[in-house]
Amino acid sequence: MKITNKNSNKNCTEHSDVRVRFAPSPTGAMHIGGIRTALFNYFFAKKHKGTFILRIEDTDRNRFVPNAVDYLKDSLNWCGITYDEGPGIGGEYGPYFQSERKQLYQTYVNQLLQSGHAYYAFDTSEELESVRKKYEVEGKTFTYNWENRSDLKNQLSLNAADVETYLKEGLNYVVRFKMYDPAASQDKMIRTVDMIRGNSSFDRTLLDDKILMKSDGMPSYHLANIVDDHLMKISHVIRGEEWLPSLPLHIALYDSFGWKAPEFAHLPLILKPTGKGKLSKRDGDKMNFPVFPLAYTNQENNETSKGYREDGYLPEAMINFLALLGWNPGNEQEIFSKEELIQSFDIKNVNKSGARFDPEKAKWFNQHYIKQESNNELATLFYKDLEQRGIAINMEYVKEVVALIKDRAILTKDFWELSSFFFEAPTKFDEKAFKKIYKEDTSTIMKGLSDLLNESEIFNSQEIEISVKNWINSNDYKMGAVMQPFRLSLVGSLKGPHLFDIVEKLGKQETIRRIDYLINIT
Repeated sequence: MKITNKNSNKNCTEHSDVRVRFAPSPTGAMHIGGIRTALFNYFFAKKHKGTFILRIEDTDRNRFVPNAVDYLKDSLNWCGITYDEGPGIGGEYGPYFQSERKQLYQTYVNQLLQSGHAYYAFDTSEELESVRKKYEVEGKTFTYNWENRSDLKNQLSLNAADVETYLKEGLNYVVRFKMYDPAASQDKMIRTVDMIRGNSSFDRTLLDDKILMKSDGMPSYHLANIVDDHLMKISHVIRGEEWLPSLPLHIALYDSFGWKAPEFAHLPLILKPTGKGKLSKRDGDKMNFPVFPLAYTNQENNETSKGYREDGYLPEAMINFLALLGWNPGNEQEIFSKEELIQSFDIKNVNKSGARFDPEKAKWFNQHYIKQESNNELATLFYKDLEQRGIAINMEYVKEVVALIKDRAILTKDFWELSSFFFEAPTKFDEKAFKKIYKEDTSTIMKGLSDLLNESEIFNSQEIEISVKNWINSNDYKMGAVMQPFRLSLVGSLKGPHLFDIVEKLGKQETIRRIDYLINIT
């Protein structure tokens, strides 16, 4: 099997050697954009019969949220994105929490220090702030790099004895990466190929010396990311566009270690429905749609954010919708099963430009999948809602109700509004409809209808419809004069599926009781 970069002549032969990872930070609820990143990694792995890995990048302990990992795993599980290696599953290249790999990183930092690709820096935050302000006064921007590192407090400007003393005394330090060394015979340009964006180059002389590790031994994201990807034999890094500025550092780190870098692909942003910028929680709050896969409660302020699952979306619809945000199959097809998405997915068909998020399109997909979903699956979802409402009912009855209303539903949470009258008799009636249709003779007509139904021996939709319509014609009534108050008595409004299907589900006794109730309150 060949995976060919559309922007390069370089081919790589892959089969089971394809290894991709989704590596989120557990700092809170996972944005729907994170789900899309996981999804594209999953598609790529499955398409090429490779391995999809979940790795938790929890080196930033200040931002760590305890319930975020469980939320993340639950979100992936709801979406049907299963990982082959990771937390709870294990694998040959674990552990899969970066915080549990801490002892690994010091070895690689030492390797960079010994090779001269990194150095100790002892500048305090106050000292750096002073330098930064000095630059600002001169109208410049301070960047810790090759141009000024010799004037700062680090291993390259201090003598070896002072450095050794500082380290022995436990003086706080950071280890910085030497991005550019004018004394070394290295190319000033870092060149790379992105599977989506093509060739790119970066000038080393314009880049800063990033921090790789602090004196507490906890690595920066950049170091841990590169080391873990290498040790886990990641073949392709598929991640969000926001990581593009980090790409030259990552490529330089691979070069410094003498390792072969993986193929990179940077996915386009998911954009706001309107205006400029990427999709945010604020957009969802403003326009009343979720931006998280599952509802999430912030433990700090107890604020709950909406989730697609709780809002009544099916995971199949969510996956189909997200897959087409930034990727297209090369034709007009929009509806895909997960297996079809896996087989159709090609990284070369991922767009460079951002993908506009359309909440109404998400609803369109969901409506389609609700119509296609089995009554049994939908009834199982709806049954949980009914239980929460204190309604005990036979599951078979719920299935029959779902079959009648699902074509009208956009979200599964619409089921109750569309079908509440199947479970609870109306005690109030649509005031506008009542005034419009209830005439002086309506009670008399409804009494006659009640008597007719009471005399009916066969009580199914088809037979009752024939009987009622014949009765209407024989009495020379107008159809609306009977059918509209009839529906009003059963439903409480003029909504709902076929009237006689409702009659059949309610049964003879309940149908007559509701008609009589309407008569008695008028």
